[in-house]
Amino acid sequence: MRAGWWWIAGAMALAAVSVLAGCGGGESSGGGAADAARWFTYERAEDYPGVVQITGAKIAMDDGVRLSATVTLPADASGNAVSAPLPVILTQTGYNKSIPAIPAYNEFFVRRGYAHVSVDVRGTGLSEGDWEAFGEREQADYAQVMDWVATQPWSNGTVGTWGASFMGITQIYTAAHRHPAHKAVFAIVPMADGYRDIVFSGGQTNIGFIPLWMGLVTGLGALPAEPDPAAPQIIASHIVNALTGFQVPVIAQSAIGVGGYNYDGPFWRTRSPIEVADRVSIPTFIVGGLNDIFQRGEPLLYEKIARNTTAKLLIGPWQHLGGSSGEGLPRDGVPDLNRIALMWFDRYLRGMDTGAATVPAVTQYYYGEERYVTTTAWPHPQARAQRWYLRADKTLSTDAPAAGEGSNTVLQQPLNGICSTSTSQWTAGLIGALQLPCTRDNRVNENPLLEVTFTSAPMAEDYVVNGPIQADVWIATTALDASLLVRITDVAPGGASREISNGILTASLRQVDAARSRYLDGQMIQPWHPFTAESREAVGMNTPVLLPVEVFPSSFVIKQGHRLRVSVGASDFPHGLPPLLDLVDQAVGALTIYSDAARASSVVLPALPAAAIASAP
Repeated sequence: MRAGWWWIAGAMALAAVSVLAGCGGGESSGGGAADAARWFTYERAEDYPGVVQITGAKIAMDDGVRLSATVTLPADASGNAVSAPLPVILTQTGYNKSIPAIPAYNEFFVRRGYAHVSVDVRGTGLSEGDWEAFGEREQADYAQVMDWVATQPWSNGTVGTWGASFMGITQIYTAAHRHPAHKAVFAIVPMADGYRDIVFSGGQTNIGFIPLWMGLVTGLGALPAEPDPAAPQIIASHIVNALTGFQVPVIAQSAIGVGGYNYDGPFWRTRSPIEVADRVSIPTFIVGGLNDIFQRGEPLLYEKIARNTTAKLLIGPWQHLGGSSGEGLPRDGVPDLNRIALMWFDRYLRGMDTGAATVPAVTQYYYGEERYVTTTAWPHPQARAQRWYLRADKTLSTDAPAAGEGSNTVLQQPLNGICSTSTSQWTAGLIGALQLPCTRDNRVNENPLLEVTFTSAPMAEDYVVNGPIQADVWIATTALDASLLVRITDVAPGGASREISNGILTASLRQVDAARSRYLDGQMIQPWHPFTAESREAVGMNTPVLLPVEVFPSSFVIKQGHRLRVSVGASDFPHGLPPLLDLVDQAVGALTIYSDAARASSVVLPALPAAAIASAP
């Protein structure tokens, strides 16, 4: 129990540090010419000197469950709340709206003439009911909350939504209802695909984040942060549900591999905003991070939403906590998130001419180049597929291998990568805050017994990559099944190996749905695996099989004199641990990576001309 509370307290403390930088969004025309789009800082002075909070509001759902809400209004110098109806910003959270460490309202907006409504979703905080993490009943609540917000005396019937992480995910579902009062979305580090992005990437349980996240929701909900006579009963009900109804049973069954949670299906499709993103028809701003826990899904959400409405994408050099606040902004002409958000809401909730149409459609940070770059779309329209081969001599080359080239072998064990950039990423940045050398230099994980590395010659000129990545790796195992890890790293002249991105895959779940996969120049560059029980394919002992591994999308530059590296191993803990019933088939063995002409292992990168990132934001 003490260990669980330590994790919760640590998460709260670090979140409190992260939120001080502020939050926000931006707007621009979806695909205008690159030279017409630009960043600038939108400023507007405060309209009111203070704020006042109205706590204890209850919103009745159609099944009788009451959700707890807090209304924050601007106030005059005497502390009196403004009486005139205002445009409203709505935030729906699972982190207990009353906990200051993870705020569900923003005074920056309120002082500039917005009402901000914060709501605990069903089964969290001081709201009644049982939490089931974005289930159908919770999603139905979002529309009924919008009904209530739009008709209150302090509301002028115009509503925007704002917030990070959980509070970003609820926005996509809310927008999918197409409520007439809902005018704009500003979603910071939101999830797209519950199964593929985070919980079961590659068919393996994310041991790093999921217990921490569910524990955080449960722990914060047990803290009575505001007076409510019903609080003891509500909190007791939440704890019982966590132990017997949802959190503990889901975690336990997922870790074991029973109950169906370890396969994709209706449970995970319901909890994947990407499934309803095509119903979003209002202006939407997505903020993501290159090493966020939702790194995979943020650009996919943008891509799908941009087909139907004005949408913008900003991806920074962030893990989850840093991305939640837009850490490091302003930088390279990109403003801090609060000011971007104000520009967004002033444009779409107030109808003001904020200049938002001149903001670039896509702004991404590039590792290696260490700056932001803008373009007109994602994936980058100038990207071209380039295949690099994993050679038997451990080099990485654009030349295909010859017949008779050999192979390399690593040990199968489930705990490699326990201290890595990946570890920091999948603990939402908590481990990274410790500044351990192993979270910044992958060489500690590149033990030849555990990961085999394939390294290019030093680059003669800057090598630019932007978009999804696919590794096609031929393997064989002495076990009945295997896990495969593929890391992409940037090797500096001094030898330091900086992890850029990675992908994992359970070999028996390698089947690909070609129709749902992404292609570039005729080559598959983002495989789509069904991850169903029916899609399982036997691996067989000592039988060569091809594994198409999805390496999560990124944007980076391998600078002149640096080298590109692909590191291949059998595990990436705690990012992925096979469910127990799978683990017994693959925990121990020898994993062979082939590099001959008939079984040419390779990675496909979306390469750009260096000139494509020459311009500043």
